[in-house]
Amino acid sequence: MSLTVDTFSFVADLVRRRSAIQLDPGKEYLVESRLLPLARAAGHVDVDAYVRGVRTAPSPGALEVVVEALTTNETSWFRDAQPFAALVEHVVPEVLGVRSTIGAQPLRVWSAACSSGQEPYSIAMALANLVPASQLKIVATDLSEKMLARGRAGRYSQLEVNRGLPAPMLVKHFTRVGHEWEIASHLRSAVSFVQHNLLDSPPAGGPFDIVFLRNVLIYFDLATKREVLRRVQKVLRPGAFLLLGAAETTIGIDEGWERVPVGRGSVYRLTARRAA
Repeated sequence: MSLTVDTFSFVADLVRRRSAIQLDPGKEYLVESRLLPLARAAGHVDVDAYVRGVRTAPSPGALEVVVEALTTNETSWFRDAQPFAALVEHVVPEVLGVRSTIGAQPLRVWSAACSSGQEPYSIAMALANLVPASQLKIVATDLSEKMLARGRAGRYSQLEVNRGLPAPMLVKHFTRVGHEWEIASHLRSAVSFVQHNLLDSPPAGGPFDIVFLRNVLIYFDLATKREVLRRVQKVLRPGAFLLLGAAETTIGIDEGWERVPVGRGSVYRLTARRAA
């Protein structure tokens, strides 16, 4: 049974107000597939009935569950590979070169929309030979407290570690605990998981040297993209770097960034004009 127009409109408006993610007509299949398990768990025959129940008694918890179901995205270790190569080979050496020495200032990274933690832990593993764990501070943020709790625990199933995690990294940085794999405590201590909406003020922990904001802007309209990029700029050190998804760019959206070609992709550096 297909969603009614009224159900889709309600869900799309709720998600837009809570997360700024646009669910345009044509995404009814996504709403139905994400909410159907919730509907069945709640004893409803379909998504329309489930949403009617939520609307009848719209508790914050029930609404949050709907939003989380529609904003939890795919994640994997070292996703897309190229950004992590750029991080190790270009971004971090340039940041540390500008400082001459890391000294008493930790390298500060913000991993936005971090899901269950694979991205921030991938960053920590990628930098293990460049920056001492005690001098690396990663703030990992997401809308979903459920995903953040999983990241804080630092434990992953065999199926999850099989998704992009090289075997040498698994052996070096993880310990087997029952049927799961637990990431090393010194890497876990380098990452702080914080609930955060990109439409709100940036999280504490800055100013940041590097921001991973990957595969997020594609879900926003142009005005929201500009607003998010402006907010990010407020918590960056001069010359800081921004890493986006392969289908994302700052060009034509916000001119406060300089595109820097690296390998087969690009990173973006905060311009002196905006950093001043």
